[in-house]
Amino acid sequence: MEFVLVAGAWLGSWAWDEVVPELRAAGHGAHPLTLSGLADKQGVPAGQQTHVQDIVDEVERRDLHDVILVGHSYSGIPVGQAAERIGDRLARVVFVDSNVPADGASFVSGWPDGKAMVEASIAEHGGFWAPLTTADCDGQGLTSAQITRIVGGSTPHPGATLTEPAVLSRPLGELPATYIKCLLDGDEPTDDVAALLTSEHWRLVEMNTGHWPMFSQPRDLAHILLDETKP
Repeated sequence: MEFVLVAGAWLGSWAWDEVVPELRAAGHGAHPLTLSGLADKQGVPAGQQTHVQDIVDEVERRDLHDVILVGHSYSGIPVGQAAERIGDRLARVVFVDSNVPADGASFVSGWPDGKAMVEASIAEHGGFWAPLTTADCDGQGLTSAQITRIVGGSTPHPGATLTEPAVLSRPLGELPATYIKCLLDGDEPTDDVAALLTSEHWRLVEMNTGHWPMFSQPRDLAHILLDETKP
């Protein structure tokens, strides 16, 4: 199997540094991806569809097959769209405590209270969502060193990727998918995820950690991902 790993808002491919070796040691390909405008790709203009295309391009450029697309947090939205666009190259999608796309809806669409906060941050920071702070990471099962690493590596997130709508040509519930719910970030999946989990193609896995399991429990996360490679 070939894993394509996409971290959430503010983060880059480096977020998977402790997960990738576990996947490769088990004999699988692992391709952590930085989305346009973030981390080592700062300065590259990006909207929602740019991020979708980043993922599709990675799969096609490397000519990957039997692909497990992994999207964390915000990145579940572009990953969910890319999953249907790579056709029979897809083996499964794994959403790691993530948002999921809905046709015509944006990342902030599902934030009845947070939408104004995010849009205000984008307006105040030249079109970018301001990066993570230490306070954002409290209560998420992280050590102080892990929090320092996350906050220190975070870069401003391109605002257009958060406000532009997703585009889906088929119901997301038709895709083979696993949703990983991190319990310190809420006991239950959101309503839209819960609805998708009623599909025969979806399954739920719970982790007793916070929103950034690639830092707090990288080995456990890798083992869950490796379970997706078994018949």
